[in-house]
Amino acid sequence: MTGTATTAAETVAAPGEAEGRGWWRVRLAALGRLLDRPLTSYYLLLGCSALLLSLGLMMVLSASSIKALQDTGNPFYWFLRQSTSVAIGLPVMWICSRLPPRFFRLAGYPLMAVSIILLIMTVFLGRTELGAQRWLDFGGFSIQASEPAKLGLMLWGADLLARRARGGLIEWRQLLLPLMPGTAIIAILVMLGRDLGTTVVLMLIFLALLWVVGAPLRLFGGILALLSMATVIMISVEGYRSARIEGWLDVWGTVSGPGYQAAMGQIAMGTGGWFGLGLGSSRQKWGRVPHAESDFIFSILGEELGLMGTLVVVALFALLGYAGLRVASRVKDPFIRLAASAAVAWITGQAIVNIGAVIGALPITGIPLPLVSYGGSALLPTLAALGMLLSFAKREPGAAEALAARGPGPAARALSWLGLGRPAGIRRPARRRPTTRHADVKGPT
Repeated sequence: MTGTATTAAETVAAPGEAEGRGWWRVRLAALGRLLDRPLTSYYLLLGCSALLLSLGLMMVLSASSIKALQDTGNPFYWFLRQSTSVAIGLPVMWICSRLPPRFFRLAGYPLMAVSIILLIMTVFLGRTELGAQRWLDFGGFSIQASEPAKLGLMLWGADLLARRARGGLIEWRQLLLPLMPGTAIIAILVMLGRDLGTTVVLMLIFLALLWVVGAPLRLFGGILALLSMATVIMISVEGYRSARIEGWLDVWGTVSGPGYQAAMGQIAMGTGGWFGLGLGSSRQKWGRVPHAESDFIFSILGEELGLMGTLVVVALFALLGYAGLRVASRVKDPFIRLAASAAVAWITGQAIVNIGAVIGALPITGIPLPLVSYGGSALLPTLAALGMLLSFAKREPGAAEALAARGPGPAARALSWLGLGRPAGIRRPARRRPTTRHADVKGPT
């Protein structure tokens, strides 16, 4: 009887399980159709950038308010400065999204030259902070010359390799003479400023370009060996870097010394729990986490928004990387493929390095979390690169037709509502061609 009852129960449950599996298949098929649309990359790039930028402004206000009040008497000081950078960067992003790929190909060369000049000036005239000489002061504002160097190396390297493409294929051996010395010059100048974190990001851009052109694994191995040797030398010659490695390997044993920042960041992450203490309720930002508004803003985000908030940020960066790689895989232009892949390696790679340092998986390098951390020097080149990706996304197959069929944009609709343009959705009627009538032609009678 027991076996009969069990068989009957399984027979009854089987249709429900089949319906469940069918429901999942329908949902996965719908998701596949959604991801296959021409403008999927465009809207993913735009949406993820907007969400990360908005979250960044919110977290900069929360993380910097106490320190700003203590230092300047105005709790909104750093937030207002970051808002100014956003106000400048958004038009830059919009302009870049409307520029053709040819502009970016030409812009790489002067941007690379300007970056080298600024880095040389930084070596001799730069201001040193926290052991790294990375800032140039011009009047009332400061710039970090290594940030535009990331954009310059990406555009210059992509165009350099794309010009050598033959039939859509790039011969990797031709990149060694022009690209490797140029990358080495940028990297050495940044290392002379004792900025190891930015050097790592520059190498990620370079390795991404090598990967796209199909360089063999032995070349990767040789480059990684050289980078490892240079990293060991940089760590050994600078005492504060050795202390950082010691603090990373033994955080709680060196909590009163080099492990202090990492320990406070991990305490903040652990305090947040699943859903956080609430926006603005962080305790660690009260002078306990150094650089809470920049390098360690992810720890304050984890404390206030919890594990769920940090997973949302990680998911947004993952979607941003997926959209950039989708653009690179769907276009045939070698330059777009190279530049899009390098941009993804830059932005997502920097995010991985920053988040890894906060959670203790990687040593602290002092690089910001893209779009989220405080800092206009890092924000503006990042927004320009995202605008470039938006421009590339419009070149995907079917994207131009989908944009044309979308109708007037928000600006045109706003003008129509104000009575300054044609009503939204109404097009100018086509001009009718004049017809010629022949009087001497008569129909049948």
